[in-house]
Amino acid sequence: MRKVGSTVLFLKTSKENPRNGESTMIRLKDGRIMFAYTEYCGQNWEDHGSARISARYSSDEGNTWSSSTVIIQKPADAQNIMSPSLIRMANGNLGIVYLRKDIQQDGGITCMPQFAFSTDEGITFCNGISCGFPLGYYCAVNDSAIVTANGRIYVPASYSGQRIDALGIMNPKPVHNVSDIRIVYSDDNGLTWHQYHKVFSSPFSYNLGLFEPGLYEHQNGDMWMYARTAFGHQYQSISSNNGGDWSDVEPNFCFPTPDSPMRVKKVGKYVVAVYNPISYNCLQTETELWKSPKRTPIVVTVSENDGMDFSHEHLVLADVGLLKITYNTYLLEDDMTQSYCYPSIVEVNDGFLVSYYHSDGTNRCLNASKIVKVRYDELDRR
Repeated sequence: MRKVGSTVLFLKTSKENPRNGESTMIRLKDGRIMFAYTEYCGQNWEDHGSARISARYSSDEGNTWSSSTVIIQKPADAQNIMSPSLIRMANGNLGIVYLRKDIQQDGGITCMPQFAFSTDEGITFCNGISCGFPLGYYCAVNDSAIVTANGRIYVPASYSGQRIDALGIMNPKPVHNVSDIRIVYSDDNGLTWHQYHKVFSSPFSYNLGLFEPGLYEHQNGDMWMYARTAFGHQYQSISSNNGGDWSDVEPNFCFPTPDSPMRVKKVGKYVVAVYNPISYNCLQTETELWKSPKRTPIVVTVSENDGMDFSHEHLVLADVGLLKITYNTYLLEDDMTQSYCYPSIVEVNDGFLVSYYHSDGTNRCLNASKIVKVRYDELDRR
């Protein structure tokens, strides 16, 4: 497997900035690339630590970046804001979806997707409003909100119950699935929101459920929902009638992954999927701080037929000795002593940018933030 890409930004941490991550990128009307990310401020790097949404900008297709600017400050009464998704809405304005955590009177923590819009290309955003989910603990992972061809905004999120405490324990604990997938949508550029009728649940009643979903709209209108699981693969559901009906949730065996999210985007002639390709390595003795296997390495797999197939059509198993998908898979990182996760993707003129968490020599994958630039000519095998 060939390594591609070059580092264009690496946001290391410090005592006052113990974590940088969960990012999203978008092209602005003036041609710049905007990189928005969760910037932790204070002493606590954990999920419920104090954080805000900051941004950096590139005027040269991602090769160099500006200094950091805060674009959404944490409200004084909020525990945390994090995990942004930037979108270009049908009316031309910039939208952003992010998570807001609050400590409730019973001591439990809620996590609610919020929406804000900007009429000045991200210089200022309106006050955040709820995306319409009932109160509870949801995770709309970074870079996961999408705008479909008809202008509808979709926000997919995993629901983990009514509360989570500061240690990450569900309260009250669900009887079966710890997490399922809910989707909200807006047809008026985020002014009003509606919950989608479909709830996606794991086919198994004894696992951790479905987490941190993503959506991709194919050019023919089909919708692909994919989600992180603890069963060694991304699980998925497909809609062939513009989101009206969905197939049963099942594993996608093209994407073996640990309990870690994937991101899929259209860039140029490709659809690219960025993910961790090893679900569990029994020879890997190093673990994260919370004793789970490292999320390593991180790869990009490319499709030239709108993500309908990520394998190479002219190869068979006997030709390559491996699954056909590996022909179109490239390493973004090959140091397996490090961890990488929570990717985001944006197209640039000569390729695409991928941002993700980088453990940077620590035993926690949620640490520093890195952006790699992949040139299209690096994917040309002819």
